[in-house]
Amino acid sequence: MFFEAMDQSWQHLLEPSKDLLDRIEQELSKLQNLTPNDNQIMRAFELPVAKVRVLLLGQDPYPTQGMACGLAFANAPGTKTPQSLKNLMKELQSDLPGVSATADLAKWSNQGVMLLNSALTTVVGTSGAHQKIWREFTEVAITALDQARAGKLVCLSLGLEAKKLADLVEFGEVVYAPHPSPLSAHRGFFGSKIYSRVNQALSNQGQEPIDWSC
Repeated sequence: MFFEAMDQSWQHLLEPSKDLLDRIEQELSKLQNLTPNDNQIMRAFELPVAKVRVLLLGQDPYPTQGMACGLAFANAPGTKTPQSLKNLMKELQSDLPGVSATADLAKWSNQGVMLLNSALTTVVGTSGAHQKIWREFTEVAITALDQARAGKLVCLSLGLEAKKLADLVEFGEVVYAPHPSPLSAHRGFFGSKIYSRVNQALSNQGQEPIDWSC
């Protein structure tokens, strides 16, 4: 199911890793209390490869029951806005005054921003529970995307786990910043101007900037 849930362009790109993804799916099927729901785990890969302009890397899904939706930093409709997402919006309003910041990150995805966590699942109530399970797959996916987009990719890396993966990007440009969580937001995330920096990197590549309104 995981492999088939991806856009066909991802299926083609990651065909050599199908067995790896199938093994991950089998391993997770034996576990309980996973988040997000099964039909949302591969949601980031519904965005076609050719449309990905920005790869936003996070850590892992929100561990609160019902909050994770398969897109990094986004939350399911009707759930309380998590602090990390609130901090993303605070920095957006500081970096680009006047831009709408309602925390609807699906609008970013529609413009080619791939919202990918370094681990696509976790256990309800436990952060980082599945980092080891997903590490190889996310490394393969990022490397393949970087090569496929051939210098037309900007990677926005937020946090230490994301940085480990962003270091795999060779052909695209990487914008680094601390994680927007309450524990690290005041250690360099606020004031990082990630949105204008990403748009400048896109302009350097001859691409249109992202309208970060959300």
